[in-house]
Amino acid sequence: MHSHFDLVVIGSGSGNIIVDERFTDWKVAFVEKGVGPLDSYGGTCLNVGCIPTKMFVHTADTVLASEHGAALGVDMNLRSIDWPAVRDRVFGRLDPVAAGGERYRAAGSPNVVLYRGIARFIGERRLTVATTDGPVTLTADRIVVATGSRPDIPDVPGLDNALGYHTSDTVMRMNRVPRRMTILGSGFVASELAHVFSSLGVEITLIVRGDVLLRQEDIDVARRFTELAQNRWDVRLNHKLLRAARKDGALLLDLESPEGAERLETDELLVATGRRPNSDLVDAAAGGLALHEDGRIVVNAQQVTSVPGVWALGDVSSPWQLKHVANHEAKIVQHNLLYPDERRTSNHRYVPHAVFSSPRIASVGITEQEARATGRAYVSATREYSGVAYGWAMEDTTSFAKVLADPSTGKLLGAHIIGPESPTLIQPLVQAMSFGLQAHSMAKGQYWIHPAMPEVIENVLLDLPLDKGILKTA
Repeated sequence: MHSHFDLVVIGSGSGNIIVDERFTDWKVAFVEKGVGPLDSYGGTCLNVGCIPTKMFVHTADTVLASEHGAALGVDMNLRSIDWPAVRDRVFGRLDPVAAGGERYRAAGSPNVVLYRGIARFIGERRLTVATTDGPVTLTADRIVVATGSRPDIPDVPGLDNALGYHTSDTVMRMNRVPRRMTILGSGFVASELAHVFSSLGVEITLIVRGDVLLRQEDIDVARRFTELAQNRWDVRLNHKLLRAARKDGALLLDLESPEGAERLETDELLVATGRRPNSDLVDAAAGGLALHEDGRIVVNAQQVTSVPGVWALGDVSSPWQLKHVANHEAKIVQHNLLYPDERRTSNHRYVPHAVFSSPRIASVGITEQEARATGRAYVSATREYSGVAYGWAMEDTTSFAKVLADPSTGKLLGAHIIGPESPTLIQPLVQAMSFGLQAHSMAKGQYWIHPAMPEVIENVLLDLPLDKGILKTA
């Protein structure tokens, strides 16, 4: 069977927001892969990413609050944790949202058709979809590839489906919480899920290839986070997984360490070593789409691929695997589809991100090591949470905010915060960078509520040792 459309959107994550009432006169097809338990409508963020993980993080934070109570003179004894109730609160809310989104796309608009199955390019703007009713061929004037990414599994002997390991796609739906869990990885996913499961009483071991966790963060933040993580988890730095096997229900992991060979026994293994773009699943190369070495689809500033009439957005093309970036790109694609003579470009100048572990981390702009590597002139300042009244009230002794600025203009180059509510605290710094505010002018030109945590931002901006000319005009 063959059908032609004005627009085909592959992927139901951020691609799902493109088509609204302005497309009523368009013949549109949506394609979402599979009908399995891991293929719920709505993409990574809704089903296995941002939203469920943060719901679990909120539970973990609540558990840790009970531990912190003793330092404040408050007895907050934790009696028990009901894992099925924790899990079902999350997916009991999210699964109906995913199902509702699919029902809407399937029957909500007479001009929209939803296909369930993996779409593959078989030529320029030509697809085949393997549905349960058989293969369907689709052609279109315009195609949007928004197929996201999936967990990347390293090539390690024994690390296969027969072993029975978890990824972020499956670990949050476990039937029971194990006594021991080993996490392979050191990035966002590893750090957040280590926080979640350790708060539930799981003994966590992290296998880390490098000498710090979260190595992409500013080095001061990465070192502080690693130090705190080592107080909470068994962190094996400079370790490499050589092979994995299962024996008598337990997982046996052979490791290479600076001291030699080690064997680690664990109950569950979570592989969190990054994500890979799903360009291969749609056979993007067969559609004529140029690819980066890492598999991402090449796009220009308007999100257009190497094939006219084909756009791409989100994890399948973007180096930022972030939902807010994918949503921004989807809005750019939407506009450019509707108004081809008035095209807009994506704004990726200052992309912030956050890590919802414990402590939380937020960052925007360049790190100090990046500034040094590129020879960029900069000055920096750091202010501890304990240096302001509310941080002192919280008994916080480990959190801080760090900023980098151009010494001659006073404009911010980067900001990095580790501590409670850092994803919220960093937002005025994202705003300052986006609109070109000078650091000292920003600090002095407005009120900062006292005593509140944003005072740490005010103070760290004032601490920047800017050139004297800048100081006089600020």
